[in-house]
Amino acid sequence: MKKFLLYTIAVLGGGLSLSSCSEDDLSSESVIVADKVEETPFDKWLDVNLIEPYNIQFKYRYEYNESDKNYYTVPADYDQAIKLVHIVKYTCIEAYNEVAADGVNFTRTYFPKLFYLEGEWHYRNNGTIELGTAEGGKKINLMGVNHLDDYIRSVSSLNTYYLKTIHHEFTHILNQTRDYSAAYQLITSQYLADQWSVAPNNTGYLTRGFISSYSQYSHAEDFAEMLSMYVTNTPEQWEAWMKEAAGTSKNPANGRNLLEAKLLLVRQYMSDTFGIDIDKLRDSVLRREADVVNGKVDLSDISI
Repeated sequence: MKKFLLYTIAVLGGGLSLSSCSEDDLSSESVIVADKVEETPFDKWLDVNLIEPYNIQFKYRYEYNESDKNYYTVPADYDQAIKLVHIVKYTCIEAYNEVAADGVNFTRTYFPKLFYLEGEWHYRNNGTIELGTAEGGKKINLMGVNHLDDYIRSVSSLNTYYLKTIHHEFTHILNQTRDYSAAYQLITSQYLADQWSVAPNNTGYLTRGFISSYSQYSHAEDFAEMLSMYVTNTPEQWEAWMKEAAGTSKNPANGRNLLEAKLLLVRQYMSDTFGIDIDKLRDSVLRREADVVNGKVDLSDISI
C-alpha cells in the first residue's frame, strides 16, 4: 500500500510577495523541538548501579528505532521493567562477577552495553516466539517484560522466558568476541535451520545429541543453548537429560556421548578463554535465582 503525502500552501492576499519579508521577521528559536524526557527515580538508580560501574544501559522506554520493524511491539511496563533489571543485575551480572577470574573486569569488558526492553514477545509465523536477540556483540533485545509477574515465583519459568535467554544471547556475544573451536561443528552436523520446530524434528532431539529442539537450528545456536541450559538447570535435571539421551536398553542411542563431547568443548572454551568454571557459574546462578523466587531480593527498591 503506497502512502501519499499532501502538502498545501496557503497564499493570502491574491499573491506572494517576497519583498514583505526581512531578517527582522525571523525568529532566533528553531521550529524543531526535541522531545524532552523527564528523569525518573529509576533513571537515577540505573545511572548509579549499572551505567557508572559497568557502562551498561537499560532502555525501558519505547523507541521505534530500537525495535524490530518486522513485529508488532509494545512498550515495557515501568514497574515490571524495574523488577526485571534487578533480576538481571543480581542473577546474571553479579553471578559473572562472582566466578570470573577477572571478576568485575570481565563483566565490564564483555557484558552487553545495551539492553532494550519490550513489553511483548515477538510471535513468528511458525508458531514459535522470539524471547530475545543479540546484535553486534553489544546489544540484547529482551522481550515479554509485561508478563514478568506471571513467572516471577518460579525458577523454571524465569529461566524459560527470561534468564536462559540472557545467558544464551551473552554466549553469542562472547563467541563474536572470541570464537569457539571449529571442532564443535563436527560433533553433530545435521543442523536443520528453520525446520527445528517442525515434526518430527521437535521430539527425540536428545537422543540425536541436541540439548533442546532449538539447538538443531545451527552450530552457533547449539553452542549457546548448551551453555545457557547448563548454567540454568540443576545437576539432577542435567543428568536426567543425559540418561534420556542415551536411549533405552532396547533402543540405545548415542546422544549422551555427543552431548558430553559438546559440553567438554563448552567447558574448555569458557575456562581457557575467560577463566570461568561453568560448574561454579551454575552454582551461583541457581543460588541467586532461588533468592529471587523466595523473595529474598527487593526487586522494587530504586532508592540511591
